[in-house]
Amino acid sequence: MSSSSFPRGTSTARLPSLRNGLMMGFGLGILVTLGLALWSDVSALRVTLNRFPWEIFPLALACTLFNYVLRFVKWNFYVRWLGVTNLPPWRSAQLFVAGFPLAVTPGKVGEALKAYWLSEWTGFPFASGLPIVIAERISDGLAVLILSLLGVVAYPRLWPGFLAVLAVLLAVVIASQIRPLALWILSGFEKVPILGNWMHALRQFYEASYSLFRPLPTLAAVSLGTVSWLGEGVGFFLILRGLGMPGTLTTLAVAVFVLAFSTVVGAVSTLPGGLGAAEASLTGLLLLTLAPPRALAAAATLLVRLATLWFGVGLGLLVWVVSPSLWHRPAKNGGLSDLAH
Repeated sequence: MSSSSFPRGTSTARLPSLRNGLMMGFGLGILVTLGLALWSDVSALRVTLNRFPWEIFPLALACTLFNYVLRFVKWNFYVRWLGVTNLPPWRSAQLFVAGFPLAVTPGKVGEALKAYWLSEWTGFPFASGLPIVIAERISDGLAVLILSLLGVVAYPRLWPGFLAVLAVLLAVVIASQIRPLALWILSGFEKVPILGNWMHALRQFYEASYSLFRPLPTLAAVSLGTVSWLGEGVGFFLILRGLGMPGTLTTLAVAVFVLAFSTVVGAVSTLPGGLGAAEASLTGLLLLTLAPPRALAAAATLLVRLATLWFGVGLGLLVWVVSPSLWHRPAKNGGLSDLAH
């Protein structure tokens, strides 16, 4: 698809709310950083960070990139699974990375823009593209739960939260596959006058969800997600090693578990980027498992969030700068404004 086929004009209606959401996320990130610094003692944290061998940090970023590459493979797999064939791989990658900053919007609701962009660029219905975003989140959630399983076994007090999240994710997958029930519910919705204009979109949304959560794509997506998030766990291990923790298999296992479980905590918190919840979980679980000094736990938390969340946000913002086509008006058959038609 050539760039000339993209719709012209600039869609500005949603920019103020998106900008406000991003600013809220950035502001919360600053507050969380200050809070961690004060909690750990600013001077002790400064000393710990000054001793960190920064030549290790690019290796941690490489582990994050490994995660992003495999997650893009999963995203592109989902797109192709639903039959989108007119989105070249490089455009698909552009769209995928552009979604990273949306993670710091409240509740990550800004990630729905990925479905909007997919619709704008390909004409694929927005209602059919939105389940891709949801399937990404659910498959990632199942993947990090798998990675945190051994740690949860070692610390039984974490079982209630683990099982609650697992139950919700599996319930979504299983419910989508009970097709007679879903079709019966949709038929019931058709009798509600206020939902009349939304029925076509709701049916598109369900059909795409049903297809994405079939056993084969779900197994493939969760497998890719498990390997990709393991990469970030290795990056966290490298950071802990650089801060002076022993380079043992125990430290590696703890790093994978702590990062995975904290990712779950951040996701279920619905806070922008999991900010505050993820940091508290990272720091608390490090103190529980490895018992490092406060300053080291805080430094490890700040460094891994810089190498994961904020690294991704930075990459996404860079794509925004070089991709003005992201903000063009929606195409005829796609976009947020077409959801009810």
